[in-house]
Amino acid sequence: MSAQHPNAILLGGKPPLLDQKDRIRYVEDVDMKVKVLNGNRYEHFERTAETVEKEGRKLLVYTWSACTYLAE
Repeated sequence: MSAQHPNAILLGGKPPLLDQKDRIRYVEDVDMKVKVLNGNRYEHFERTAETVEKEGRKLLVYTWSACTYLAE
């Protein structure tokens, strides 16, 4: 995990997706899509206009948009 404080939460997707602990994270460029390696694929998340408060922190909400698989 980054030394930066979490500023985003990743929501949605089809199982098996990310553990709950991996869904709250620091996103450096908040205007870009988030791409997370998950086994043999990447999960893609897009920013929404929403925010949520979790453990006293305001987090930007990103929702799952697609997955792409690694080439063999």
